[in-house]
Amino acid sequence: MAPPASGASDPEPPAFYDASQSAAAAWDVWFSMQAGAQHIERLAQHRLERLVAIARDRSPFYQDLYRDMPADACRIVQLPVVTKRELMANFDRVLTDPELSGEMVHQFLADERRAGRPLLDRYAVWSSSGTTGEPGIFLHDGRALAVYEALEVVRFRRLQSPLALAATMMGRDRYALVGATGGHFAGNATVERIRRLHPWLAQSVRAFSVLDSTPLLVEQLNQYQPMLLATYPTAASLLANEQRAGRLAIQPREIWTGGEQLSPAQRAYITTAFDCAVHDDYGASEFLAIAWECARGAMHCNADWVILEPVDERHRPVPAGVRSHTVLLTNLANLVQPLIRYDLGDSVTLLEGSCECGSALPAIRVEGRCDDAIVLQDTSGRGVTLLPLAIATVLEDEAGVFRFQLRQTGARSLALNLDPPAADAHTVQRCRRTLRRFLRTQGLPDVELDIERCALQRHPVSGKLRRVVAMTDAPQLIHHGPPPRVSRDKPAH
Repeated sequence: MAPPASGASDPEPPAFYDASQSAAAAWDVWFSMQAGAQHIERLAQHRLERLVAIARDRSPFYQDLYRDMPADACRIVQLPVVTKRELMANFDRVLTDPELSGEMVHQFLADERRAGRPLLDRYAVWSSSGTTGEPGIFLHDGRALAVYEALEVVRFRRLQSPLALAATMMGRDRYALVGATGGHFAGNATVERIRRLHPWLAQSVRAFSVLDSTPLLVEQLNQYQPMLLATYPTAASLLANEQRAGRLAIQPREIWTGGEQLSPAQRAYITTAFDCAVHDDYGASEFLAIAWECARGAMHCNADWVILEPVDERHRPVPAGVRSHTVLLTNLANLVQPLIRYDLGDSVTLLEGSCECGSALPAIRVEGRCDDAIVLQDTSGRGVTLLPLAIATVLEDEAGVFRFQLRQTGARSLALNLDPPAADAHTVQRCRRTLRRFLRTQGLPDVELDIERCALQRHPVSGKLRRVVAMTDAPQLIHHGPPPRVSRDKPAH
């Protein structure tokens, strides 16, 4: 029995939400789990050929990019690499729907109340943080959204029982996302989309802001009592501290982490504090469900819907077992904004051999960017943790800067370095006001803050931009392991 076939072209964009489309995607994802590696490879190649054909036919950007290529060039290594900067600079020309424009998309993003609503009644719009110094805007059609949801439900959540799925859809599990809220980030927008499409879930699906002070966040979670909690590893570790101290008193059945690399020490600490399972995944605003963690603890790439290519600094393939300089992503599900051999920026290692869980999907290890959690002392000498994502969100959304480096210089001092080409005197003052306001909300009104315009230092090994850097001898968020390292944007389950 084969999965449902998809046509070579689509006369009309798919609906923003369609129950039959979601069911077909779930069946497709389940069927591929039962099939072998050869079936997955054939399926991915078929989808790649379809994606390239549509990009050639409907995207002026890809028409120009592929002009000198043979018409039958559809092997992934034959295609040129694209970057976020290129795609954002040619935003209108990349899109395959002529009704869309960059101006229309930016007007949509300007209204935070539209988070989770469709653009033109059929497209999701997500904005990503500029963790490489380059912010991004990504549109996803209804087919892609259905695929992401199916991958999350069937593989990550392993809800193969109809009763388990029914319990989720009836809102019996209270779900909490602790992340970046109030904007069009993938996680927040996904939560709002669920609440709007399924009103009966509105009271059991909620998002809480990592920008809130720790006491306020603890109070909110104590009142809500989530059974499923999704957040970043750094935030989960912070909440584990509060749980162990007795200030937080929740009994989640599962904790889902994403958006940052989860170390073994963090996993053990979080698991012990909450006495529940911790499941990790890997995704991005470009493709929400890149990989999922199996029962054996291996991260499996959803290779039937996304192609990941670990490559070196010259975009040449690296063999299994070798850590890549970056990784190229091809989204096989989304046809409105084609991402074909897109430089994602993360470092990925393809693991050798097959996984003991029996999955035919390739196993990977993700070693991404390297931002730190910062612990500062308040006036009473108590340690206050500042999460890297919270700092980045504040500077991006309120100060409007994306290329920066915030360094801890003492127990009660910070230094913010701004990239000179993008920082004038007004930007410096705006950053100062923004950080001062944020520090006050965290109970740190007297922290010393220096701001300079100077060149930003990149990581000496990976070459990636470190935007939040703690002192090597500063107090740690968890005392039995190294500070967590940021690998990517936002969690969304």
